[in-house]
Amino acid sequence: MAPEQARRYRPRLVDEPRPTTFDVDAVNERGETVPTAIAGEHPLTVYLDKRELVTLMTLGAAPAHLALGYLRNQRIVASVDEIAAVQVDWETDSVAITSRSLAEHGTTIWDDAERGEALEGRLGKRTVTTGCGQGTVFGDLMEELDRIRLPGEKRLTEETLYTVMDRVRRHESIYKVAGAVHGCALCSNAGEDRGEILRFVEDVGRHNAVDAIAGWMWLEGVSGDDKIFYTTGRLTSEMVIKCAQMGIPFLVSRSGLTQMGWDIARRIGITMIGRCQGRHYLLFTGRERFIRLPATAFA
Repeated sequence: MAPEQARRYRPRLVDEPRPTTFDVDAVNERGETVPTAIAGEHPLTVYLDKRELVTLMTLGAAPAHLALGYLRNQRIVASVDEIAAVQVDWETDSVAITSRSLAEHGTTIWDDAERGEALEGRLGKRTVTTGCGQGTVFGDLMEELDRIRLPGEKRLTEETLYTVMDRVRRHESIYKVAGAVHGCALCSNAGEDRGEILRFVEDVGRHNAVDAIAGWMWLEGVSGDDKIFYTTGRLTSEMVIKCAQMGIPFLVSRSGLTQMGWDIARRIGITMIGRCQGRHYLLFTGRERFIRLPATAFA
């Protein structure tokens, strides 16, 4: 899929996905030894201008996008234009991100006193979330929610929702082979391609899959205002916040949600739909943006 907006600048990427599944022997209920696929899991330590930020446990399918999305969603770097290079090295289980400041001027992001102090404060203030694995949101993200503005004029039809659900169900996935992973999809909500999957990512933690899609959107200059975000995982506060940061007004899941996720979605104005299975769904927030088919219209 070609990016929606041509970018004049792209950081240099050295990306190397890891194998997503491995075959091991298991013994079934009849005592038979059977080769069985299991999901990969690898540590990936993220460095920014030679400073260690975090170690993420990941499937390793989209490591560069994951690292970029992590920086974006944690508000550590404001724009992808600040980044000169992203280099993944599985020999050291790391990804090194180099800023343009370091590449062009020899000074790191941390050398600027004011910015360095602000980043230190952001990295030091943590909110532990319910995300699988790392699941931590840095900084005052909760306080930044009121500054997020989602497009109020966008609408999601029931027909498009069913298209998304069907395409995700039929999409080739690691989960069908090995289980043990979460999947996320970014889908179109515009034109003749409504419901089309633009990017699909699986990882051992749902927040990793979200970050990888966020990194891809950042890199390709893809806007979220006419998109639908689908996840197999539960809709927690972290998932809702990240969706809002990506500018996406529609959030869909086959799973349930938490009270804080519901409260934040209402506060921001996200249309949130959960428990999506077959032709069943539950519309929790943002019903004013949702258009039902005539046969199932609201009374």
